[in-house]
Amino acid sequence: MGLLAGTLAAPSLVLARVRPLRIGVIGSWSGPYAGGGRQFDAGMAVWLADHKQQIAGRPVELLRRDVPGSAPEQARRQAQDLIESERVDLLTGLDFSSNAYAVGTVATQARVPTVIMNAASSGIPGRSPFMVRVSFTIAQVTAPLARWALQQGLRDVCTVVADYASGVDAESAFVSGITAGGGRVGAMLRVPLNTLDYSAYMLRLRELKPQAVFFFLPSGQMPAIFLKFWRDRGMADTGIRLLATGDATDDHYLDGIGELAEGLVTSHHYSFAHESPANRRFAGAFETEYGSHLRPGYFAVAAHDGLAAIDAALSAPGARGGKAGAERLVDAFRGLQLDSPRGPVEIDAHTRDVVQSVYIRRVERRDARWINREFECFERVRDAGIGVA
Repeated sequence: MGLLAGTLAAPSLVLARVRPLRIGVIGSWSGPYAGGGRQFDAGMAVWLADHKQQIAGRPVELLRRDVPGSAPEQARRQAQDLIESERVDLLTGLDFSSNAYAVGTVATQARVPTVIMNAASSGIPGRSPFMVRVSFTIAQVTAPLARWALQQGLRDVCTVVADYASGVDAESAFVSGITAGGGRVGAMLRVPLNTLDYSAYMLRLRELKPQAVFFFLPSGQMPAIFLKFWRDRGMADTGIRLLATGDATDDHYLDGIGELAEGLVTSHHYSFAHESPANRRFAGAFETEYGSHLRPGYFAVAAHDGLAAIDAALSAPGARGGKAGAERLVDAFRGLQLDSPRGPVEIDAHTRDVVQSVYIRRVERRDARWINREFECFERVRDAGIGVA
């Protein structure tokens, strides 16, 4: 009897001796971009619930640090505290590219692997040998839209982008794609972040009357305001086609935008309505946990895939081993392939950046809900390289 009792107790004793995997998560949980932090949390929670709250056989501790919006110095301080005071094994999260660049410097100095779950400027992993990206880049999802536009005969275009790094990346990728295919760009308009009045821009576009307008505005309030001006100024009646990246119709906000976005063609790497067994499982688990009021968006799927990638890398032979093993762990991410809810995902062995499918979608109403319905796919798309250092 004593032997049996000792045998049964052994697994729990062994588990108790396993040091938890401590992961520092930096993102926005307050302010105007707090929805991103909630999506990070939900995506990670769904993955952990499906894996017994463990990564590579270890219990997990997530240590969150709120850095609302673009605040690189604050992000740097939080990363330093997580590394020096909390002794985290990895860093992740990172919604804004400016914050990711700042954290990359700290990660390099401390030799701490860092998994980017959103920051989308090109070239970020190239700034630090300890950074890996599982999300996307703006150029990666924009370049296929330019190719698609040319295929539709849309060769005379204008662009409207928010005047910050990601907006400039989107503008550069779209313009480069259009001009490389023999198209013409009549005007490249840049608007300040948090612009509330687009009247002057609508007037300028009406005067130019291109075949299509491409716009890039960060997820949230700005796309809804732009689309309302587009409707109220009767721009659709001019015959100008409107195109955007999926930031404009982020699934997290799409129900609120509603009819304003109906028929809008966008390009992106994930849609709540993506048809695959992996996404049906993911979306189903998400709805079971959070109900229909919180829909998974691209932040959530990247957070889910971030933990999946960490699990796969840590499970690889020789990937563990403290500071001396940090390079080995980063190497374990190279060439990693995942069956993601968004489709097949790969981490490029050379750049440590994500390779994935990019979908052309149209906003439609299905079963009383607005969705991004995918109707065309560009496979194994890499970062277009705009802005690489």
